[in-house]
Amino acid sequence: MIEINLRPGQKRARGGSPFAGLQAQLSGLRERMRDPLPLVAAAVVLLAVAWLGWSWFSTGSELRALEPQLEQARQENQRFRNFVAQKRKVELIRDSLVAQIQVLQAVDGERYVWPHVMDEVTRALPPYTWLVDLGASSPAPAPAAPGSPGDTMPVDTVAPVMRLQINGRTVDVQAFTRFLRQLEASPWISDVQPISAQTVVQDERPVTAFSIRAAFSKADSAYIRTVPLSQSVR
Repeated sequence: MIEINLRPGQKRARGGSPFAGLQAQLSGLRERMRDPLPLVAAAVVLLAVAWLGWSWFSTGSELRALEPQLEQARQENQRFRNFVAQKRKVELIRDSLVAQIQVLQAVDGERYVWPHVMDEVTRALPPYTWLVDLGASSPAPAPAAPGSPGDTMPVDTVAPVMRLQINGRTVDVQAFTRFLRQLEASPWISDVQPISAQTVVQDERPVTAFSIRAAFSKADSAYIRTVPLSQSVR
């Protein structure tokens, strides 16, 4: 490249070094490095940005990992809610059935007492022995089941025991004692007590007139036999 000096009386100034500006910047940087506060602030900012980025990425990965568990927990919650609703529905049906059964038991509780009494007394009656009178005497008061003073739940009470008065005749004294033993063997009759036994004349024949008191109570379920009301006949 050809350069022409238009002022021949003056010498062209020699150009400066290209690294002069860089050296000036480096010297200024050395001056600034003597103060550590800007460097510490920059380092804190970089660390904060790095920590925020790491937290964001780690939280996102944990959230993506917990999403299947959250969906499973929602399904389990819905299943248990359906189960609880069905359980409450079944409990309402059960309570309704229990109330109906209690009403039926209250209505039919004493309906079949005398058939059982007649059946058991007839089964225990020996030959050559007959009854003159069979009835109920005044029932004894039933004690209440013990309970705690602070108990607020209803306490079941013992059902009153029905007392029986049995009057009859027999031509054999041994038949009278056999009648007592067979009554005591009945699961429906208890507390059999002979009241009196004396000889009387009936139809010009001496017979033994006896009087017995007993108690009737419901037997254990093992002694109860149920049969259907109607059966199909082929």
